[in-house]
Amino acid sequence: MKSIDLARRLLLISNSTLHGGGYLDHAEEEIRNFVGKATKTIFVPFAVHDWGIYAAKAQERFRDMGFSLTSIHDLSNMPRAIDEADVIFIGGGNTFRLLNGLYNHDLLGPIRRRVAAGMPYIGSSAGSIVACPTLKTTKDMPVVQPPSFEALGLVCSSLKRTRNQWLVYERARFFGCKRGQLL
Repeated sequence: MKSIDLARRLLLISNSTLHGGGYLDHAEEEIRNFVGKATKTIFVPFAVHDWGIYAAKAQERFRDMGFSLTSIHDLSNMPRAIDEADVIFIGGGNTFRLLNGLYNHDLLGPIRRRVAAGMPYIGSSAGSIVACPTLKTTKDMPVVQPPSFEALGLVCSSLKRTRNQWLVYERARFFGCKRGQLL
C-alpha cells in the first residue's frame, strides 16, 4: 500500500442511526455540506446480508436530502460505476462482510484511485473502519473471512468501534469521540 496523501476528502461517521433519530439524521447537515452539488452518489451495501433492502433505505434517505443515490450491487460494471461517481458512500454493518465484498468485486483499487484523485468518500460505521489501513481493530464477529485484513488505507489511523465511541489509534497516540460524532 502506498503512503497516504493529505488531499483526501473523507467524512467518517461513527454510526448510521443515533438513539431517538432516523437513519443518518444526526449527520444530515454534514452530509449535505460534504456532498454539495454532486449529482452521482454510488452506495456500497456489502456490509449487510440483504443489499436490496439496505440500498432502498439509503436511497430514500439521500432522496430526502435532495441527492440521487445508486447502489453498486444493481450495476453490472462496478469498477466503472466507481470511476463515474461523484461521491461514494459505504454503509455500515459487519466489517468482515463489507471488506470481503470489496475484495470479491475487486473494488479496493478503484476506490483508492478515485479517492486519491479527490472524490469525496462517506463511510458510516463499518464503512468508516474500511477506510483505515487494516481491519484488525474491529470488534465485529468474523461472519466471513476476507482474503486479507488490508483495507482501503484512506487514513493512516485505525478506528476501533466501541459501544459509545470511536477510538482512533495513530502510532503512540489515540483519541476517542462519542457515538454520533464525525471525523
